[in-house]
Amino acid sequence: MGRALLDITMSLDGFVTGPGADLSHGLGIGGEPLHDWIVGEQEDADRMALDRTMAGIGAVLMGRRTFDLIDGPHGWSADDFRGERPAIFVLTSSPPSRVRLDGWFTFVTDGIGPALKLAQDAAGAQDVMIMGGGHLCRQYLYAGLVDELRVHVAPIVLGDGTPLFERTTLDPIRLVPRETTSTRHATHLTYDVPDREQR
Repeated sequence: MGRALLDITMSLDGFVTGPGADLSHGLGIGGEPLHDWIVGEQEDADRMALDRTMAGIGAVLMGRRTFDLIDGPHGWSADDFRGERPAIFVLTSSPPSRVRLDGWFTFVTDGIGPALKLAQDAAGAQDVMIMGGGHLCRQYLYAGLVDELRVHVAPIVLGDGTPLFERTTLDPIRLVPRETTSTRHATHLTYDVPDREQR
């Protein structure tokens, strides 16, 4: 069984979108610089981080809001995948009645644990990537279901938006630093997330 990887971009003050994120403003108002490392004039470290994002991934987990953006009119197309498209699972309380990218998604309504199990079964020996949004990533991290955390910190302070982290009464999560690379667009951080018994 592969690992569960959490891979997401956030601002220096911890937001994964700016305020007012919707179908027309996927990254919120003023949030576009979050993805300069993906769509801007990339440096070598940015390209390596982006290539690694989908390397060895057999399945993807996402929340409903992320799905709505990806399946929306400005979302993904078949050209966005260089190789074989991974299985994509969407956590939602209510599956949509219509899907633009028909046949791409499996909708899961019974929680993060069952969704991860389905994704791992589909991925086989490959890894599962948890890609967002912020609320879903937070749930998986706080539940102890993440093996590796990859955060791309953009050099911007948004001040408001969708937070990756929030105040919690849970025990602190100690991470093991593994790799850090920096460009003018982002600082790419990789951490191992130990099992609860090892923290």
